[in-house]
Amino acid sequence: MSPFKLPILALLAMYFLFFPALVNASGENEPKTKTLTLKDCIDIALKHQPDILAGLGDIKAKESRVGQAKSGYLPEIDMTAGYSKYSPDNGLTNRSFNDYSGGFLLKQNLYDFGKTSTQVKISRLNLLSSKSDLKTTTNQVIFNVKQAYFGVLRAKRNLKVAQDAVAQFELHLKQAEGFYKVGIRPKFDVTKARVDLSNAKLNLINAQNSVKIAMAELNNSMGVPDIDGYELEDILDFSPIKIDFEEALKKAYSARPDLSSILAQKKAASASIELAKKGYYPSVSGNASYNVDGAGFPLSDGWTVGVNITFPIFSGFLTKYQVEEARANLDSISAKEESLKNSIFLDVKQAYLNLVEAGERVPVAELGVTQAQENLDLAMGRYKAGIGNPIEVTDSEIALENAKLAYIQALYDYRVAFAALQKAMGE
Repeated sequence: MSPFKLPILALLAMYFLFFPALVNASGENEPKTKTLTLKDCIDIALKHQPDILAGLGDIKAKESRVGQAKSGYLPEIDMTAGYSKYSPDNGLTNRSFNDYSGGFLLKQNLYDFGKTSTQVKISRLNLLSSKSDLKTTTNQVIFNVKQAYFGVLRAKRNLKVAQDAVAQFELHLKQAEGFYKVGIRPKFDVTKARVDLSNAKLNLINAQNSVKIAMAELNNSMGVPDIDGYELEDILDFSPIKIDFEEALKKAYSARPDLSSILAQKKAASASIELAKKGYYPSVSGNASYNVDGAGFPLSDGWTVGVNITFPIFSGFLTKYQVEEARANLDSISAKEESLKNSIFLDVKQAYLNLVEAGERVPVAELGVTQAQENLDLAMGRYKAGIGNPIEVTDSEIALENAKLAYIQALYDYRVAFAALQKAMGE
């Protein structure tokens, strides 16, 4: 190999080994933090939330129940095979004999006065109920994600308020120290400014922890507790929503999946009464068999075909009690239906009133922030002019911080109230 090629190869090797690290160190090609929207978070929850996965499993089980009920329409075919060895106890011989047997048996339900069709109907209604239950679970999961999502946005905005407060108190401390050095203000101003700054830093620590807790709650609501490395689109804003209470209530009664579920259960309970009553009626079935039997081969064979009619004469009052149980179940479900309708009315009413109240609070809280900022500006101006006092400045700074927190809380309450109203309406 040429001696000139060795340095060239060494340089190329170093280039490919170290260039990616240099690129990453410069900040280029570094993975950017992913920003998730509210829809993204909901989509993640719909794929990973264990409650939804459990609901899907329940639906599959109910679909199998429908198939089990439908099996009553189809024939049953059994195959038998047997072998035995016997010795006749007649005192004439000590010999033993073989006995071989086998056969096929076919049974077919011909007419059972609607028992099978009613069982299929009940199974389908139970399946419909399970599907509605899954919708109820899905709506709850979506609401939980929305609430947690807005909770993170609230916590992050509160964190920004805490950071601004620390910066403001640091500025005030520098002013107090400057005034004290030139002899304009007493040492009390410096001491108080330091105390105020320490309190602001404590609030900042609490706000930072609140963000972490809110993120953990969001992750849990999405069913992925260990996810990280993402930011959220900030949609904690105010846009007035016009909706009529009667319209919302009407929609809730027609769209709430939990009400649809209990209505399906009610129909299934009513059909169960019909099914229980059919225990008084006979059933008609057909059968056919083919059998072979003998002590040796070839075996003799034969077949039979027939129809059986079964009349229930007495079953220890079993059918009577089954009918009574089915009627009691129907009465219970009817009562639960009325209770659920009352709960729906209350859910819609509360969410509607909370939405109206929060909507009225938002502009008032926003005005409070403006006024508190003006008050702080005046207090700072008076302090700089030497006619104010540090207590006035501190009160103004705390008032501004509280006003900002109240505004953020109003925005959060408004968005959560609207999400609760959507859930109450079955959306």
